[in-house]
Amino acid sequence: MNWEVIMWSCVTVIVLLGIFAIILTFISARNMRKNRQAMQELQNKIQIGARVLFGGGIYGKIVRIKDDVIDVEMAKGLVVQISRYGIQDVVSE
Repeated sequence: MNWEVIMWSCVTVIVLLGIFAIILTFISARNMRKNRQAMQELQNKIQIGARVLFGGGIYGKIVRIKDDVIDVEMAKGLVVQISRYGIQDVVSE
């Protein structure tokens, strides 16, 4: 058995796996940056009077904002407190 050939084959495989890992890291970092930017834009749109869509498909209107807790009116007289991170989209009317 030729150990030198086996060793160089292992080195080649390790180098290829390293290159693949570096490529995946760059792709992942780019996607995370895009998602973070989209979330920041969504959070900037949140303001009193805005109509919002929750992750479960429920619509409501923001009536009060206090830090990470938002009071949302879903129907006349029905106000629910939610986390600002539960909002999926700000809907333009």
